[in-house]
Amino acid sequence: MSTSKPYLIGAGVAVAAALAAFASYTATKPAEPGTSVVAGSQSTGVHPELEAYARRDGKDPLAVGRADAPVVLIEYADFQCGYCGKFARDTEPALIEKYVREGTLRIEWRNFPIFGAPSEGAARASWAAGQQGRFWQFHKAAYAVGAKEKGFGKERLLALAREAGVADLDRFGRDLDSEAARRAVAKDQEQAYALGATSTPSFLVNGRPIAGAQPMETFTEAIEAAKREAGR
Repeated sequence: MSTSKPYLIGAGVAVAAALAAFASYTATKPAEPGTSVVAGSQSTGVHPELEAYARRDGKDPLAVGRADAPVVLIEYADFQCGYCGKFARDTEPALIEKYVREGTLRIEWRNFPIFGAPSEGAARASWAAGQQGRFWQFHKAAYAVGAKEKGFGKERLLALAREAGVADLDRFGRDLDSEAARRAVAKDQEQAYALGATSTPSFLVNGRPIAGAQPMETFTEAIEAAKREAGR
C-alpha cells in the first residue's frame, strides 16, 4: 500500500482521539464475521468533536443527503481501492435507500488518493465531474466491476466522464487539470491524514471511526446509535 507523511493540520484533542481510534483497525480488511469495528460501539470510541469535520454545505456536489441530516457519514476513499469499490457497489446504495432518502443520513465524500498518480488523476476527475453535477454518476462508473483494471489514464477518465453524462467534456478536461481541482483534492487528503488515516476506505459517522468495507450491519449500528444520540 502507498502511504505518505501525515499532514497534521488539526493538532490537538480531535486528532489525538482519531489517531487512537484508527490505529486499532486494519482499514483495508473487513472484520471477521461476528466482529464489530464500530468505534462507537463503546462510549470511549465516540469522538463528538470530530463531528466538526462534516461540512454540511448544501451546495457540495460531492455529497448526497440533506445538509441538516442528524447523521453525517464522511467517506475517505481512493478510486483504485478494491474495498472502496466493494463498499460503493454493495453497501452505499443500500444506505442511500434506507437512510438518505428518509432524511436521516448525509454522505460526504472525501478524495483520499494514496495509490499514486492514477489515483490522483481519478480524484481530480471526480471533482471535475462534480462541477457539472455528475460526481455520483462518475463515482458509479469508476467503481463498476472491472473499471479500475482499465486504469485511469487521461483517455479513460474522459470515457468515464462521458459514461457519467458529463455534458461539457472540454470544460471537464480543463477542470481536471486545474489548480482548483488540485487544491480540493489536497484539502480532503490533508483532512484524512490529520485524522491518522493511512489506508482506504476510512469513515466517520458523527465522530465514530469505522475502517474498511464493513458489512451493512456495521454501518446500520453506527447510524442508529448516532441517530439516537441526536435525539431524532
